[in-house]
Amino acid sequence: MKKVISLFLLFPFLISQVFAYGQTGHRVVGLIAEQHLNKKARKKVRQLLGNNSLAEVANYMDDVKSDPAYNYTHDWHWVTIPDGMKYEQTQKNPNGDLIMKMEELVQTLKAHNLSPAQEQENLKFLIHLVGDLHQPLHVGGQDDSGGNTVKLQWFGQPSNLHRVWDSDIIEGKELSYTELASFLDKPDIAQIKNWQSTSVRDWAYGMMPLRSQVYAIPADGKLGYRYSYDNFGTIQKLLMQGGIRLAGLLNQIYG
Repeated sequence: MKKVISLFLLFPFLISQVFAYGQTGHRVVGLIAEQHLNKKARKKVRQLLGNNSLAEVANYMDDVKSDPAYNYTHDWHWVTIPDGMKYEQTQKNPNGDLIMKMEELVQTLKAHNLSPAQEQENLKFLIHLVGDLHQPLHVGGQDDSGGNTVKLQWFGQPSNLHRVWDSDIIEGKELSYTELASFLDKPDIAQIKNWQSTSVRDWAYGMMPLRSQVYAIPADGKLGYRYSYDNFGTIQKLLMQGGIRLAGLLNQIYG
């Protein structure tokens, strides 16, 4: 358990660097989700968010990180599940974690007893955290702060593994979030039902087999076209899964 505990200690100091999928990726998840809402959920979400779309509020949790009033949310963006373990077997972060808070938010929103302001904020939290969960390094298994301490070069410029998966690969394509969303492979009805039928914990477990792929870094730490080519397809699939699953949750809550 020492590695798990030390990860808890390291993460708060590096949390300012953790922005899963950057703004573009989170907006893609929000846009895809909005396209798959049922009629009742779409009406309720629109009522809660006013003139803002899911894509527009998808980065809310990152936007408020610098406000000390939201310090309590910092550890919600990630979870540690070492290889060979289930979430139930892990030592829990006393400040909360990604799985714990997503499950709590879903149950809280399903209760339908919040004030409009509270419900809107909880909804914004959930939108963002679904995106976080579909970035593999937010389900950590090593003592490296979700890849933040894995220093490397991205096309000759200093970066780290977390940032590469958050934004470097995506931004290298020079696509807007609407363009990127439109370029993703569209799942059929059976695939959508399959993705939405699994639980939050299942989604986290689905990130763990990707670790060997994520950490396939050359000894010199220099990443570029090859690494982008090998991993962009995975990122595209994860963004689509995130959007489809977010829609599924919102359809359950408000549909």
